[in-house]
Amino acid sequence: MSFEVRKIVTYRETTFIEGGKEGEKPVTMVGVAAVMTNPWYGRGFIDDLAPEIRSGCSELGERLVGIILDEIDGDTIEAYGKAAVIGAEGEIEHASAIIHTLRFGNHYRDAVGAKSYLSFTNKRGAPGTSIQIPMMHKHDEGLRSHYITLELRIEDAPRQNEIVVALGAADGGRLHPRIGNRYKDLEELAAEAEQSNQR
Repeated sequence: MSFEVRKIVTYRETTFIEGGKEGEKPVTMVGVAAVMTNPWYGRGFIDDLAPEIRSGCSELGERLVGIILDEIDGDTIEAYGKAAVIGAEGEIEHASAIIHTLRFGNHYRDAVGAKSYLSFTNKRGAPGTSIQIPMMHKHDEGLRSHYITLELRIEDAPRQNEIVVALGAADGGRLHPRIGNRYKDLEELAAEAEQSNQR
């Protein structure tokens, strides 16, 4: 059984200047979002969400990945992420059930040759709510330069019986990253601890 998709929205932005300074190269972020009927809507509390997950998540993931790769060359993607927003009458668990499955996410990881897990948000929202897709480097979760968020809105979604499921991609990180990365922090903390022990 396929999920019922009402519409698909694509979003694209390219940033040239940040903090008043032009970047060495512009950074493009692309998002694709499917507005779909919540398959569990109106059925009361359901213990087992697996039948719908098994029957629809893989097809949805494959479809969205195909669209995002039409919008941005997969070889240029450096950062990626996912998000889901449930309408007012759904459970957060319903949104999570779609995006937190290997059937859904593996299509994207495989298509871009990624090693990192897909960073994510899942929340409840009304039509026009902010849809935020946090991203990280597709090969290295510790590169803070690629902690970047794509934000978009769909004025008529999600309706109370819908879920918005979205993927995001970027061909770079922030324009002028200068806060280091996790590894530098760990080295500095280790050096500080060693100095403290020597006192």
